[in-house]
Amino acid sequence: MKLPLQIVFRNIEPSAAIEAKVRERADKLDKFFDRIISCRVVIEEHHRHHHQGNIYHVRVDVKVPGDEIVVSREPPEHHAHEDVYVAIRDAFDAVRRRLEDHARRWRGAVKTHTVMPHGRVAELYPDYGRIETPDGRLVYFHKNSVIEARFGDLEIGREVRFVEEAGELGPQASSVHVVGKHHAAS
Repeated sequence: MKLPLQIVFRNIEPSAAIEAKVRERADKLDKFFDRIISCRVVIEEHHRHHHQGNIYHVRVDVKVPGDEIVVSREPPEHHAHEDVYVAIRDAFDAVRRRLEDHARRWRGAVKTHTVMPHGRVAELYPDYGRIETPDGRLVYFHKNSVIEARFGDLEIGREVRFVEEAGELGPQASSVHVVGKHHAAS
């Protein structure tokens, strides 16, 4: 870290043991991603009714090049954060996941989702049809390839998305999804 770790206690007495746990978790983050500029941790105790324990709120603010990662662990309903160490663990685990995402973006290793090819139904026959792609190719599909719709309900000109593969007689669609309307499965 470029700047020293900041630990703030609110409504709770500072504790060397709690501070040591926060420093340990912050050091692990710094080893995981060595470009962390700063880290600020706020540990706050929310006072509850006398018949229940106190609940801890932990906020972790990490600044990295081009981004700021802020995780705030509010007291959950199930009272797991009656233990300050559980609250710290949960907050730092969430920061680590967000830091992993940031590191992937930083390295340019973000997954891209491929868009399924699309086209319009150009020809329909009793058991098969053909899809015309935007570049003018015709792709064969069998009536059993239509998913989440009925083959008999297809119309010429209907927009579809499909998975293309090489068939015996040229390109074919192994699955065809109708774009737009929701169709009941046949």
